[in-house]
Amino acid sequence: TEATIKIHVAGQRFIATAEGNGPVNALDRALRIGIGRFYPHLADIELTDYKVRVLDEKKGTGAVTRVLIVSDDGVKDWGTVGVSENIIEASWEALVDSIHYGLSHPREDGPDPADDAPQPD
Repeated sequence: TEATIKIHVAGQRFIATAEGNGPVNALDRALRIGIGRFYPHLADIELTDYKVRVLDEKKGTGAVTRVLIVSDDGVKDWGTVGVSENIIEASWEALVDSIHYGLSHPREDGPDPADDAPQPD
């Protein structure tokens, strides 16, 4: 699977494309390509669990989906949630929130938090 993202970092716009083992892995890789040089601590953050729950199955393809992502940085772990009728949007929301949290709360032995966290386009 291939994903392309557009993101603003430090006042600059970047487009990054990556391939992955499924859409969420491809989005994760593209995000890391797009912002990794600005946030070295990103290399410490790893997605460790990904869960999907359809909230109203009776609505079929219009059902709201909740995605839970668990990440860790080798010291602590945290979870983030994305909710949307579109599973990719819900996954992206949870992924970006996870990365933002990890960069805003670095490991005790890591670098200082970034002032300007990445913003999706």
